Amino acid sequence: MLKPTFFFLLSFFAIAVMAQHHETVGKSPWGPADEIGTLNMMTDASRLSVLSRVSAGKTYDLSVNYFVGMPSFHSLGDPGYQYWLTHTPRGTVVDNPNGLGAAMNEKVSYTGDAISMYTHMGTHIDALNHFGLDGRIWNGFSADEHLGDKGWKKTGAETIPPVIARGVLIDVAAFKGKKVLDPGYRITTDDLKGALSRQGTTLQKGDVVLIRTGQASYYEDADHYLHNYPGIGLDAVRWLVEEQHIMLLGADNLSLESFPSERPDNWVPVHTYLLAEKGVMFIEQMLLEEMSADRVYEFAFIAASLKLNGASGAPLRPIALPIR
Repeated sequence: MLKPTFFFLLSFFAIAVMAQHHETVGKSPWGPADEIGTLNMMTDASRLSVLSRVSAGKTYDLSVNYFVGMPSFHSLGDPGYQYWLTHTPRGTVVDNPNGLGAAMNEKVSYTGDAISMYTHMGTHIDALNHFGLDGRIWNGFSADEHLGDKGWKKTGAETIPPVIARGVLIDVAAFKGKKVLDPGYRITTDDLKGALSRQGTTLQKGDVVLIRTGQASYYEDADHYLHNYPGIGLDAVRWLVEEQHIMLLGADNLSLESFPSERPDNWVPVHTYLLAEKGVMFIEQMLLEEMSADRVYEFAFIAASLKLNGASGAPLRPIALPIR
């Protein structure tokens, strides 16, 4: 009698494991029109609560600088960061573009400039349309119906609200006793739990969680920063989302997860899990070194991205204020 039961349980377990790894776009619990996923967890009350706990005027700027030669996804064919002057004080005297004459242009020294860049450069947030599965993105929006020549009509970067929430730094590099995690190191759930225990920090529903690998210390050297960088693994991300119910994730490396891929059929499993399956946006290429040095692990996280219509991501300027 036990043998059939045993095989039934074994078969059930195998089916459950297979189902657990089946990837498909998620349907939003906030309704069929939802375009911001877990950022719906923010409320007026939650924002006020964290701001009321600010304990010091010290401000941590978590954004990197933008400069010609900065790290980029050039290997994928994406454009690098470009900067150029459109007007210079002496040039406007010669060219007289405003038609006011040399005397007027000599009086007012006019400088103007322009930039060109990939939206996923520097400190930025990935919108929910950045990665999907089987032609669809979060909440079932399809490319056939919602993607035009000028961007997505759903979940574009312009829909991302300002973020004000409790933030937690998980300093995995410090927990492992390293300035920077080893090349290609894949962060595990045990690493996250160990770092939190070392810091004496606990997670709460709706948190913004920032992962420090130490890779940001190489940011000024693009080749070093890009080379075989450490990142978070799929199981660790599942633990954060499904058990800790975090709202937003961020890290100091180029693309959050580590490579090569953990899955033979998906080269970015963490990206598709977060964006397409769970509706969790995330921030890449953050600067977390100063907070780590000061051992600031809990803070008010405040950030707003550029409202780029239809875009798959946008530059972000996040700051952190220590809280009680």
